[in-house]
Amino acid sequence: MTSLYDNIIFGPVRSRRLGLSLGVNLLPIESKLCSFDCIYCECGWNDEHPGKRRFNAREDVRTMLAETLEKMVAAGTPPDVITFAGNGEPTMHPDFEPIIDDTIAMRDKYCPSAKVSVLSNATQIHREDVRRALMRVDNNILKLDSAFDATVQLMNKPQGKYTVQRTVELLKAFEGNLIIQTMFLRGEYLGQKVDNTTDEEVTAWLELVKEIAPKQVMVYSLDRDTPCQTIYKVEKDELREIAARVEALGIACSVA
Repeated sequence: MTSLYDNIIFGPVRSRRLGLSLGVNLLPIESKLCSFDCIYCECGWNDEHPGKRRFNAREDVRTMLAETLEKMVAAGTPPDVITFAGNGEPTMHPDFEPIIDDTIAMRDKYCPSAKVSVLSNATQIHREDVRRALMRVDNNILKLDSAFDATVQLMNKPQGKYTVQRTVELLKAFEGNLIIQTMFLRGEYLGQKVDNTTDEEVTAWLELVKEIAPKQVMVYSLDRDTPCQTIYKVEKDELREIAARVEALGIACSVA
């Protein structure tokens, strides 16, 4: 059963990829707000949650994050990472850049060894303010699930104009200071086959990874409930084979 995050600050949770992670949700508490509508999203479909579509206020985020960090540090359990994720796409927030500035300042004050991470679908990186903010965090983890627009339309269901070519050009502008994250799965959706693990898919995706030249790639598969019930997890051994092909390009790759 898919579910929403019910607060601005959530966790900490033990992340498969990031360690002890304190989550920050800039999106609505009672609804999902995203520029994608991924068939594998743990928050469910966008139209399942038609409640108030209101971003959380910068001041509320700052206050609640400061209070939580103070408590965690006092308890001797500071987070390894502060992660922006939540009920949709965090970079859609109109105050995303100043919120990142606030967060870095609080991190430096309370737990300077913690990393600041952003999980993003990369749909907002055409905005200069978003690019600036992402360049300031420790881990800007940006999604690229396929080299083919048709596969992206099936898997990610972009809610606005999106092309892989344009996205890759924008990702290249980070000049290697980014992490590419890719979900691998197979199955079907609305009667159409979905599989980004085929040799054609992986080979084309690797070509784009080589072009982008990120500092790291993260590959993973399904681990939580999904709104589409006809898609299936790719096993670790197969993910490791894909990771080995990334590493053959001279790029670090983790499997989760």
